[in-house]
Amino acid sequence: MGSGISYGAISVINSIPCGIGSTIGIDLKTTSEFTPGGVGKNVKIMNDPSEDDTMARLCVEAALGSMGLELKGWTLTVNSEIPISRGLKSSSSACNSIISAVLNEYGQRMRALDMIRIGVNCARSAGVTVTGAFDDACGCHLGGLVVTDNSRDELIGHYDIKDYDVVIHVPERRIRKHSLSKDMFAPVSAKAAELVKLLPDGVLEVMTANGSLISEVVGENGIMAKIALKRGALAAGISGTGPATAMLVEKGKGRGLADDIGDCIFTTTRRKVND
Repeated sequence: MGSGISYGAISVINSIPCGIGSTIGIDLKTTSEFTPGGVGKNVKIMNDPSEDDTMARLCVEAALGSMGLELKGWTLTVNSEIPISRGLKSSSSACNSIISAVLNEYGQRMRALDMIRIGVNCARSAGVTVTGAFDDACGCHLGGLVVTDNSRDELIGHYDIKDYDVVIHVPERRIRKHSLSKDMFAPVSAKAAELVKLLPDGVLEVMTANGSLISEVVGENGIMAKIALKRGALAAGISGTGPATAMLVEKGKGRGLADDIGDCIFTTTRRKVND
């Protein structure tokens, strides 16, 4: 049985408006286990059995195909701490962990960016992303602060990040990517491009400003970010296309803020990992 692991991430700059995206890795895990053989091709998504498994199947077949393999039977089990369709990169994390599990079953090593690109293409094929989410996938797997060109699937910046507490307010509702289009974000493309110029030093300012821009586009009121900033968060904004709101907090103060706001996940930033 092959095992694979990846992590979550939160948005600094959403890549949809201008094609450049940025995320910060966080310490929420997705684990996958792949076992070849048996009857049929079976997928078990333990954290949400009702979730569509198309993307997971595409990832398995793509990973096998990269090794020139084709199997009649296999079983994949996926389990994640990341809420689905909330803007917390659950699909990217799943792709990374699934492909890693398949490769690990056969003792195959692949450069992280090459593995990530396979998953990005699977996510595009499954229709679970607007841009391919290369920034999300890099943040999930490489940690730290990443800046990417999603039009070319290229990593253009990778920086370490301080140890922050991360508080994430997670509403019950979901926002599915098929309900969104690039055209919706065109009015804020110039502002997003200006934010790119402020990285990496202005990450806190950029994360908050991006959250405000994206909230405006998707019709969120941004109230949780405003509350968090008033209560001491260093940065706060909608993550991805929402509806979750991510907050960076001084280390040691996050649990207090999470308890104060309620309906929150507490985690931490994840340091940079070299490919």
